Amino acid sequence: KSANPQWREQFDFHYFSDRKDMLDIEVWRKDNKKHEELLGTCHVDIAALPMKQTNRLELPLEKHPGSLLMLVVVAPCTGVSISDLCVCPLGDPSERQQISQRYCIKNSFRDIKDIGFLQVKVLKAVDLLAADFSGKSDPFCVLELGNDMLQTHTVYKNLNPEWNKVFTFPIKDIHDVLEVTVFDEDGDKPPDFLGKVAIPLLSV
Repeated sequence: KSANPQWREQFDFHYFSDRKDMLDIEVWRKDNKKHEELLGTCHVDIAALPMKQTNRLELPLEKHPGSLLMLVVVAPCTGVSISDLCVCPLGDPSERQQISQRYCIKNSFRDIKDIGFLQVKVLKAVDLLAADFSGKSDPFCVLELGNDMLQTHTVYKNLNPEWNKVFTFPIKDIHDVLEVTVFDEDGDKPPDFLGKVAIPLLSV
């Protein structure tokens, strides 16, 4: 019930500078659980923004009245990676020892924001739901930790996909929950949900 909503949400996207990416934003209106209406879109050219500073952007919505106010910071990030299983980070014993030293008890208060990081090996899924008429699915896996999100590639026409990928996340809140969701890629349509598991970090 507002024409001037304030969300005050922060999201982290992992941007690789060798790509020319646009940040696409859509504003939607909900009437009820079933009906949604697009109120407008806007775009941000990430490569055109200055690095390491807060950019205050007021973006007019295309073909619709209104504008969106947002703060965007493009900054180097550490601790985020996607790799194949054969070149897994922390596979080197000396690297593991350095990490253990970095997060040992005596260094707990050296950097309060550096809580640690989580490494997840996504190996495979078994006996997935068939989402296509062919009796197969085109599954990919999405990992979310707080407002961080990484995903695997899609394995086409397969109910027992193998991804064999290693994901590394920096941890910002030890009370966060790792959510792992499997979707079926469906072309230009939104992906179909195939299943989900939630793992609290405190249980690891």
